Amino acid sequence: MSLYTCKLGASDGKILYREIEAAEPAVLQKSLEDQGFFVFEVKRKPFQFLFDKGMKRRSIDNRTLLTFNQELLVLIKAGMPIMQVLDAILERHDSGNFSDILRQVREDVKGGAALSSALEKHGRSFPHLYVASIRAGERTGDLPRTIRRYIQYLKRVDGIRKKIVAALFYPAILLLFAFMAITLLLLYVVPTFAGVYAGSGSQLPLLTRMLIETTSIMRRFAPLAVLLAVGAAVAYRTWVGTESGRYTVDRLKLTIPLGGDVFTKYSVAGFARTLATVLGSGIPIIESLRMSIGTLNNKYMEKRLFEAVRFIEEGGRLSTALERINIMPPLALRMLGVGETTGSLEDMLVDISDYLEDELEERMRILTTAIEPAIMVIMGVVIGTIIIAMYLPVFKLGSTIN
Repeated sequence: MSLYTCKLGASDGKILYREIEAAEPAVLQKSLEDQGFFVFEVKRKPFQFLFDKGMKRRSIDNRTLLTFNQELLVLIKAGMPIMQVLDAILERHDSGNFSDILRQVREDVKGGAALSSALEKHGRSFPHLYVASIRAGERTGDLPRTIRRYIQYLKRVDGIRKKIVAALFYPAILLLFAFMAITLLLLYVVPTFAGVYAGSGSQLPLLTRMLIETTSIMRRFAPLAVLLAVGAAVAYRTWVGTESGRYTVDRLKLTIPLGGDVFTKYSVAGFARTLATVLGSGIPIIESLRMSIGTLNNKYMEKRLFEAVRFIEEGGRLSTALERINIMPPLALRMLGVGETTGSLEDMLVDISDYLEDELEERMRILTTAIEPAIMVIMGVVIGTIIIAMYLPVFKLGSTIN
């Protein structure tokens, strides 16, 4: 998702400037036009990685958004007017970034704006998908049902994300400690042994000489290596911030052995669940697809999905369109075809998401089970080689004495 600066003309003649996150400018422009705005300009904000930290400070995390929607749902179902609902929520959130945003939303609603329009002014804080869902609920007159579906969506997405983070946590800790142990040996322990052996005057074994020379080069060029690493990281961030760079990286992600399948399943599972949520809110299929594309978080897959949307606009079926772009497993495509035939597309999309998430969890379990011993073996071999190289002169001296 990228951040776009939009210049809009409202129905009352006012000129509005808003910053909204979206997958593609064409999708954002079409969505804004459908909402009744005249779009003067949609411009991608440059050098976004420089503002990532500031954007995160202004965004609302999933946990806060979930709590807000749960409170919103309970109070609306109780029959309270929207102004009293916002006042009651503000009493619980009396400080912080979220309360500041909510106060602005309340003032806009008090001035006569719809809740969705008031939320939309804070595009950095409230996801475009959420705002569109609220607008759909307002149109259908069943806002509680829309909010309930979005709560279920947030819980499921947050749950699968936590499972993936938990699966990767232990291997990441192992890698960190392995790196620290090897760095400590190379930069401090080996030079100490090298100083001892330098005064002995004896010819050192080849493996020991190679290790000492490697360590000497590392210590000599360590500052330069750090500068080069920082420069490479900045260059990479800048390149990935471009459309072509992001597209190339996202395409390569899908070709990584073992990992590519994980990336694909994670993206498609999130897309299917999002599409089911939006369709359940009463939004038409074409608009729902456009809104859900951004949840793939992969430029290559997004471009392929745009091709599918064009195919559906020309009268094609969703299952056929997704089969043409080849981003879903065969079983998921068959399930989707059944859902279209029986008129239960929304429920089938949820089942597809559940199926892919279960597959993802199983794949992550297998990968982490394999990665952990692999890290231990590699760490043991590297550390063992360093220790042997350092003690070879001692063994050689002992055999000479004997």
